Amino acid sequence: MRADFVFIGLAAILLLAMLFSLHLGSYPLRLTDLYQMMSGEGTPQQELVLFSIRMPRLLLAMITGCGLALSGAVLQAVFRNDLADPGLLGLSAGAGLVIIVLFYLQQQGVFVSAHWRPFAAFCGVALSASLIYTLARKKGEAAPARILLTGIAVNAGLGALTLVLAMRLDRSLYDQAVVWLAGSLSGKNYKDIMLLLPWFIALLPVLAWRVKILDILSLGDETATGLGIHVNRQRLLMIVVAVALTGASVAVTGGIGFVGLLAPHMCRRLVGARHALLLPACALCGAILVLVADTLGRSLLAPVEIPAGIFCAMIGAPYFLYLLMRMAR
Repeated sequence: MRADFVFIGLAAILLLAMLFSLHLGSYPLRLTDLYQMMSGEGTPQQELVLFSIRMPRLLLAMITGCGLALSGAVLQAVFRNDLADPGLLGLSAGAGLVIIVLFYLQQQGVFVSAHWRPFAAFCGVALSASLIYTLARKKGEAAPARILLTGIAVNAGLGALTLVLAMRLDRSLYDQAVVWLAGSLSGKNYKDIMLLLPWFIALLPVLAWRVKILDILSLGDETATGLGIHVNRQRLLMIVVAVALTGASVAVTGGIGFVGLLAPHMCRRLVGARHALLLPACALCGAILVLVADTLGRSLLAPVEIPAGIFCAMIGAPYFLYLLMRMAR
């Protein structure tokens, strides 16, 4: 019963966030304006702002937040570490490096279609995850704490390499790279959404199919093995799903961090640790976080925009430090 109220509350908050996102901006749209446009009575300028600028940005923010939150929840279950997050583990940094390489190839005259970005980002995340797991292994095993510390180190190293490559770009491409690295949804359209949808359509059913496996994996390897689960195989499958969700989510919007850390923690307090409830709650919460961050970023100092990734970091970084201090006690 409590979970029902939580989901209703999250859905209501998301609806309010959507309305505020459509309303706020350098060209405000009132609720009456929205109603008139839905009835086909809006002005051409209002329809341009709503359907060509704000609506695709809103949808993309929700999809990205959903993917990052689900990825964080999966990683926390697989590694049994509440601090696991696609950004902190260095996965997003791997995607960032590959995307900057694509910008560099574009500068060299090599044409790479935007349709390849999600796949390229997936490859970058997969390479980063493989590197982290390889370096974290000790005597054939990779302890969750070692994975986290190795991920932080790899994140710093890949971030530095990404910055070096970005500085070799010309001014136009450098500006695009900086905006992407900051995690911005500015200038996105329906084509960007269509790049991500196939990945989510393919991945979400897999996640729903194996949701009980996440509950078992979070109990520990010995317990999971005792219940007849092939731990390594199932862990690898879940990591691949998390890697793909991260790669697809950051391919278009860039490095939006801490969503995968914040959303699972908030939702675990609301609906508990059962992933059948936790994952849908994380999807809603992640969508809310990124949508609110993007709305604030483009509204507070309009017409100047602050990337959504910066707002998420402003919230997530202090919370990460709080978790570290709480675990150290």
